[in-house]
Amino acid sequence: MIEFHFKSDLIIDDISEYADWINRVVQSEGFSVGQVDYIFCTDEYLLELNMQYLNHDTLTDIITFDYTDGNRIAADIFISTERVKENADVFGVDFETELKRVMSHGVLHLAGYGDKNNAEKEVMRNKEEEKMLKIINKHSSIIHH
Repeated sequence: MIEFHFKSDLIIDDISEYADWINRVVQSEGFSVGQVDYIFCTDEYLLELNMQYLNHDTLTDIITFDYTDGNRIAADIFISTERVKENADVFGVDFETELKRVMSHGVLHLAGYGDKNNAEKEVMRNKEEEKMLKIINKHSSIIHH
């Protein structure tokens, strides 16, 4: 089951469409979905987790706690919507495109893809693009308050 939790000003209008999309991303990599929770939060919230669990005193856009068991993907995926917004501006894309990239990035890590060196980063970026462009069928809107 894929669930969404909001601890920032982000609202996703059609969460069922996003859940279906993530389910297709997981299945396209040969896995099944266990319990996957996306928690959309602030920089401050994610920084606390980063310091508490990873001993990193830096801002990040995503932290994934992996509970995958064999072929069944399970995780808590925390995403800073503030980082996503800033990164969208830096990369010259809209917020929703960058959010989908980060959401797929978390799942791809769970499926075994890395991003520690240039070769891995290139594979990861290509996979992100594939998942964003080939799997999404409809457009959902995201609203900020």
